[in-house]
Amino acid sequence: MKIAVEGCCHGELDKIYETISYLEKKEGVKVDLLLCCGDFQAVRNEGDMKCMAVPAKYRTMQTFYKYYSGEKKAPVLTIFIGGNHEASNHLQELPYGGWVAPNIYYLGRNQQKADVVILFTVLCTNVWLYLDHMFLGYAGVVRYKGIRIGGLSGIFKSRDYRRGHHEFPPYNSETLRSAYHIRNIEVFKLKQIQMPMDIFLSHDWPRGIYYYGSTEELLQKKKFLRQEVESNSLGSPAAEELLAHLQPSYWFSAHLHVKFAAVMQHQPKGNASPRVTKFLSLDKCLPYREFLQIVDVPERPGSSDGLEYDPEWLAILKATNSLQRTNPHPWNPPENNGLHERWDFSASEAAMMQVMEDLNGELSVPVNFSQTVPAYDPSNPQPYTAPSYTTNPQTTELCAMLGLTDIYAQVGQGHDELRRVQESVGREEEPEDEDGDSVGSAEEPSEYPTDTSGLSSSFNPDEITIEDEWEEEEDGKSDAAVKGDECSDVHTPGRMVLPEPISDVSPNPLSRLMNLPPPSHSTPAAVARSQCGAERLCEGGDEDTTTARILKRTSGESETPGSRGTTPIIKRRNQVIYTAVDDEEGED
Repeated sequence: MKIAVEGCCHGELDKIYETISYLEKKEGVKVDLLLCCGDFQAVRNEGDMKCMAVPAKYRTMQTFYKYYSGEKKAPVLTIFIGGNHEASNHLQELPYGGWVAPNIYYLGRNQQKADVVILFTVLCTNVWLYLDHMFLGYAGVVRYKGIRIGGLSGIFKSRDYRRGHHEFPPYNSETLRSAYHIRNIEVFKLKQIQMPMDIFLSHDWPRGIYYYGSTEELLQKKKFLRQEVESNSLGSPAAEELLAHLQPSYWFSAHLHVKFAAVMQHQPKGNASPRVTKFLSLDKCLPYREFLQIVDVPERPGSSDGLEYDPEWLAILKATNSLQRTNPHPWNPPENNGLHERWDFSASEAAMMQVMEDLNGELSVPVNFSQTVPAYDPSNPQPYTAPSYTTNPQTTELCAMLGLTDIYAQVGQGHDELRRVQESVGREEEPEDEDGDSVGSAEEPSEYPTDTSGLSSSFNPDEITIEDEWEEEEDGKSDAAVKGDECSDVHTPGRMVLPEPISDVSPNPLSRLMNLPPPSHSTPAAVARSQCGAERLCEGGDEDTTTARILKRTSGESETPGSRGTTPIIKRRNQVIYTAVDDEEGED
């Protein structure tokens, strides 16, 4: 089974699907599944654009609405998670995941280890990709052809980590961003999983993963991350916890707009052999960038051909339903400290059998997509459309079957009640401390020993931009046809070997910083772009193994004297967010 993995989508579905179609014809393969690692931008109309945290000048409709309206259909099953640039009001309709368009599934906010050989192919042509979509919800787990796939939507920010999902449209400047911040309840649910995981998706990186790959190469590409890498504060501590607990065979991420591979050997659990996780982060869909990889995963005999619910995950959702909160007050998950009647919410065999009974023995995910708001009509723009709030029939149906709470509907009811109170007695502002943070969001000591809410030193950037990266896309389109003529064939002249697995029981990763490259402000030597090639990453020496490929779209910057060369200049807007602790006002 061939699985395509894509980094940051940014609404470029037409381009992504066209690339996959091109590759299928070029290589004589058939892609079975597309996984997108966030910033999907499932924007249905102008109202949804107002619910997306991006600068106003970058709020463009892109192409998702064509798949939502039925004008187009995704050519391949697509599963995605949310990032930090999403139409939050749309995804909030599906807190437990669901279809956002035919053949496109949102995961939300494995028993046998797949033996996958990963190969990277560089194409010097202006081609793109496209597929079908499914969202997993705030967090979720599903199965496809026996492969167990989990995911966590959003990015980590300590100030919101312990809050409930209280955001509701129309959003203000704070909730527009906090809506996509990861919450500890989702991490707690995922940490109840006991059965092995094959593939896991997150938008931001697990903190510390950069020590298990070529850190030097990463810092050559992203020099401004040096301080955070050296202090081990880059990335998500919540994802770091999940990586240690779940130990999936593969972990795919995006967010930092760079390709980076790593191999991590975990501590063994009990008498079991140590598990190894292969990590890969990919770029965004821009001309001649490394934004896509196709992985060849052996199919499992006897597995269903379609998308299925995961019984263990649904049992965990049922067990933790009473823990759901829809207010902004800090909360810690229960633990074994004598203060809680129950702290273990892992799924028993009886609980999983009950799930099967609730679903009448049918694990197949129903194909029950329906439009909940009007789709964008290019011939009749509605720029003043207000952000919509509506419940989704998919969520209503799932909640009825399993006895779950539709938390978005619950937030809506509370919002209506609050509005009525405010209209009658006026709004009472919450007192603020001297730092300008509300008293209710102050970081309190956690009862939960693995809770990471206090790790405000973690640097998980929302505002890393590359100068003119949006313009680069336009420039790349104009030069792509010429470059495509120069390189019409795909070659594989060289081979790259995956890094050796690095155990997480090795000495402090900071001890490896002596091998990092020295600080440099010069532009690295440019790689000749007239050559079209491919680089191979392989686990072993088996030359006959079916390959998996990554597409790289090179940019069209000129290299004339006086130009800035092939490496774009790094620019950060609102520099203060990189020096102030846990300040979000400059999020992109």
